Amino acid sequence: MNILIIGSGGREHAFAYKISQSKHCDKLFTMPGNPGTAQYGTNVPINPNDFTTVGKFCLDNKIELIIVGPEEFLVNGIRNYFEADNQLKTIGFIGPNQQGAQIEGSKDFSKALMKKYNIPTAAYETFTFENIDDGVKYVNAHTLPIVLKADGLAAGKGVLICESHEEAVAELQAMIKEKKFGDASTKVVVEQFLKGIELSVFVLSDGTNYKILPSAKDYKRIGEGETGLNTGGMGAVSPVPFADDVFMKKVEERIIKPTILGLKNEGINYTGFVFIGLMNMDGEPFVIEYNCRMGDPETEVVLPLIKSDVVELFKACADGKLNEYDLHIDERTSTTVMLVSTGYPGNYEKEKIIGGLNLCEGSLLFHSGTKLNNNNQLVTNGGRVMAITSFGNTVQEAISVSLKNAEIIQFEGKYFRRDIGYEFV
Repeated sequence: MNILIIGSGGREHAFAYKISQSKHCDKLFTMPGNPGTAQYGTNVPINPNDFTTVGKFCLDNKIELIIVGPEEFLVNGIRNYFEADNQLKTIGFIGPNQQGAQIEGSKDFSKALMKKYNIPTAAYETFTFENIDDGVKYVNAHTLPIVLKADGLAAGKGVLICESHEEAVAELQAMIKEKKFGDASTKVVVEQFLKGIELSVFVLSDGTNYKILPSAKDYKRIGEGETGLNTGGMGAVSPVPFADDVFMKKVEERIIKPTILGLKNEGINYTGFVFIGLMNMDGEPFVIEYNCRMGDPETEVVLPLIKSDVVELFKACADGKLNEYDLHIDERTSTTVMLVSTGYPGNYEKEKIIGGLNLCEGSLLFHSGTKLNNNNQLVTNGGRVMAITSFGNTVQEAISVSLKNAEIIQFEGKYFRRDIGYEFV
């Protein structure tokens, strides 16, 4: 089977690593990919938003299965393009259509879905330019802190937690009137602040059936002890130690089942991943957000724990037969530590030569922001450079291997957090 992965980060490298292990994988392509994905197949220098060219590539290379990594292409309707073409619609496709991708592309859509199907989440109201005066009144009467969320995709920056009413009013007006986050904040969701411990649960659905993948906890802040600016993720742990059978049963009954059923009842044939961001409030799960794809760096700890053949898993999903598939999960713990460029998540320099990879032992090295320079040297090409994933019987055991290798890998300006999984050590 010829397979195409769409994306260029650590998540896609993790997909390539697992897919390449399958006996069903003949040729593997990643579009556009990175030096890590090139280890397992062929990188394709095509912009995934150019659906016409992507479609032609798939026909020319007899692609039979597509896995979409980033949300952007799903929200832009890449699946819809394939479904509308008589030749392309026969290709197995992991990723929802544009309507389904609204669970991430529109905060208002996802909150309305949760409200309609009684899925536990924070109380909220949505405001636009037309009713911003009502929004100001709502904010002024709201308990503190107040959470403001841009409705659309804002590159992970569209969520603000305001500690005063004055700050919340000013930010609401900046988001809507001044388009602080561009078109993403022409509509703003104002919601209750939930206090607890965050975690993520990942579900693969064929529209009717589903499989629950290992839970994960990622660490967003740049500084140790969860301080400083938010990032795309500085590391992750899977499974989450407190997400035991009792807690996960609540998640499945109260959240996963009504979510899958709700999407189906809304006429959405949702085939792909549902990333459920949760808050554990004294043992009770509440949904913070949905994403329409796997997370990063969570993918780098979740996928390596799948012992089953992932191509068989994805094929069963694409064929609507997940109920016939047996998912087997490694019982060990997986952790990842992200190496980043100094200055990230602000300004940082690129093209720093990376060394020491060949000296690392016991870890999987997933490229996130790397490239080959004109001298064929591996160099940095992003804020988040590389995820170092390791296994162990405990979080402590796994993280110690990742940290050891994080010291070995070298590039100018390297930074990483040494406290990933600190609550569980």
